[in-house]
Amino acid sequence: MARQRTRATELARLLHEAARPVYVLDDERTVVFCNEACLAWLGRSDEEILGQTCAYHSTAKPGTVAAAVDGLCGPPGIEEGRPTTAIVAAADPAGRLRRRRARFVPLSFDAGPTIALVVLVDSDDLPEDETPPELDAAPSNEPRADAMHDRIRRFRAAAAGRCRVDRLAGDSPPMRLARAQAELAAGCRANVAIVGPPGSGRRHVASAIHYASDPGGEGSLIPLDCSMLGSELIRSTVSTLLSGALGTRTTRSTLLLNEADRLPRDVQGELAAALLGRRPSLRVIATARRSLGRMARRGRFYPSLAAGLETITIALPPVARRREDVPLLAQMLLEDVNAQGAKQLAGFTAEALACLDAYAWPGNVDEMALLIAEAHQRAEGPEIRPADLPKRIHLAAEAAAHPPPRVETIQLDRFLGEIERELIERALTQAKGNKARAARLLGVTRPRLYRRLVQLGLE
Repeated sequence: MARQRTRATELARLLHEAARPVYVLDDERTVVFCNEACLAWLGRSDEEILGQTCAYHSTAKPGTVAAAVDGLCGPPGIEEGRPTTAIVAAADPAGRLRRRRARFVPLSFDAGPTIALVVLVDSDDLPEDETPPELDAAPSNEPRADAMHDRIRRFRAAAAGRCRVDRLAGDSPPMRLARAQAELAAGCRANVAIVGPPGSGRRHVASAIHYASDPGGEGSLIPLDCSMLGSELIRSTVSTLLSGALGTRTTRSTLLLNEADRLPRDVQGELAAALLGRRPSLRVIATARRSLGRMARRGRFYPSLAAGLETITIALPPVARRREDVPLLAQMLLEDVNAQGAKQLAGFTAEALACLDAYAWPGNVDEMALLIAEAHQRAEGPEIRPADLPKRIHLAAEAAAHPPPRVETIQLDRFLGEIERELIERALTQAKGNKARAARLLGVTRPRLYRRLVQLGLE
């Protein structure tokens, strides 16, 4: 036994002297060893790292020990296969994400279950926007889960210092524009209108903008549901806020008008005068299903209030209009579920992603989050498969694969005209060109037959 301890101590000493970062995870993803090069790369001590369990997500606050440990986690399921390459990450003291290739090597005895993962990390950082070719796509040309995980990690690290609007992730033009507008709103105190369908994440974006604008936590976010509260309660709430009941916090607080397009008409003018008629003491963020300016042009909203609330407008499209973002968005929501418990999933099979893409998503991002949480609970393997998805997803996929046949409409006038032409031609043939006789065969007058011959181009 003493000889085995001596060998283990000698091995640990050699690994500590290695120039490359090396660490070991046990079968529960707990860090049981971390050499000196790895600790230096992470900027942490062994007391902070050893004994910590990593998870496959990137929701932890950058710069924390949890974020450092989670950056070491490889895709779930790799412990069941052969050595695998993935990307791990650490943040430097300035908060910049440092990404490196890593080789995950499973260890087991006599072909039994994996007891540990030895992870060998490259010595050099990857460029900020580079994804290694071997991680870029799966054989089916679908984006690999670990490549999307790396993109999500980069997105969250870049947004951490500005406006962390996770549900605006994606490469579609509407999402790029919405992110730029959200970052603009987070950098000032202007009023903001967030317009989008139910479930598109309007309140999530509003909260992100408020807290990004107030990093010191000096103000409050005060929600006001315009579709549920009566006119008197809305008046009294706004009056209380403007009277300085919150003390010095009022100057950094934000009034959140939820469903502002359903604001009672009789208080819209009063709110315009109260919130916009003098130097505002609190910021207003409004969420709405429809453009307030368009409603005002149609006489359905108070014009000055619409103009004052839409200083900056952020348009959130439905998921159905940003289909190219579905794989990345689904992966992000899956990793959010990973962060809530011990069960860890790597991503989705190509077939499951095809089912998600075929669905109409009437409830948008909120519906997708609930559906993925349900599928996460059902999944038995490292990935979500089609069998793990609810029945309505499969019905939508089948409908998309077998669209109903196109129904040809009948143009009645043209159809009757063709029949009339054929009958007239038959009568003329039977009458040997005698129009008077043909008219008698058709049971019409000769002048009427002449008119139809001209109209049908038979004369």
